Amino acid sequence: MVLATEGHCDWEDMTTETFEKLGVPFHRFNQDELSLRFPQFDMTGVKYGLYEPEAGMIMAHRSVISAVNLFRKLGGKVARGCVQTDASEQVYLDGKLITNDLIIISTGSWMGEMFPRTIGPLSNVIGLNVLYTSTPEGTTQFDHDFMPCWIDHGHGSFGMPSVEGHGIKAMTVIPDSIDLDNDERLIRQDTLHKTRRYIETRLPGLVGQKVVDSKFNQITMTPDTHFIIDWHPEHKNILFAGGCSGHLFKHGPVFGDFVAGVGLREYGSEARFRLGKRTKPSPKDSPSGR
Repeated sequence: MVLATEGHCDWEDMTTETFEKLGVPFHRFNQDELSLRFPQFDMTGVKYGLYEPEAGMIMAHRSVISAVNLFRKLGGKVARGCVQTDASEQVYLDGKLITNDLIIISTGSWMGEMFPRTIGPLSNVIGLNVLYTSTPEGTTQFDHDFMPCWIDHGHGSFGMPSVEGHGIKAMTVIPDSIDLDNDERLIRQDTLHKTRRYIETRLPGLVGQKVVDSKFNQITMTPDTHFIIDWHPEHKNILFAGGCSGHLFKHGPVFGDFVAGVGLREYGSEARFRLGKRTKPSPKDSPSGR
């Protein structure tokens, strides 16, 4: 569910047009309708909401395991080792140069660090704090059967209902720096109050509930929040596939299929995914609303 806050509806208006153009099933509810259908939320300040009845959530850890198992089943080999690059950005596995005809680089937040000249200028790694909050005893209204995932750009937040007893997941975007190889993944205590305040404001039924888990996540953002799918300008066997890792995972199957076609040279990449100078667009023109 996408919540369109008064004065912050450009991206949500464009999303409505995109849904209509592509035939995506959705309902547009006004504030009163939202409050009636989703009483878990305090809809103060919300102009309207977009609800997708066919949308859901993806269990990331299970998805990765399933993908690896399928890859092996299809004959793929999984090797664990240390991947590094040299000054010319050629790729080495455990100190040995990789000379395959096609090397797809999809190393998420580490891609900019591995390719400082080519990807570094396009890749900004930020840390995000996520809280999981307990739900009141005896109620199921915060469970995924009765509550949707949501995006709340007006507050720079998003979240998902309780799944398998893990509690409500909510995050307020508070960009934080991170050293990928040396920092511990610990939530910053001085940022807790902002996320707590959001939860208590938008989800008043959770006032007084406790944090039952917390995670410090790192994601990659490109300046225009578009993906990166392009060949290395010097090494024609290296294909980059990444950018905007938070949103990219949800697009994984389609993204992977498109990258495979580019890698097999069945077609070229889209202009918006290629290397080159990028600038931050307005929220209306941004694919992610950021």
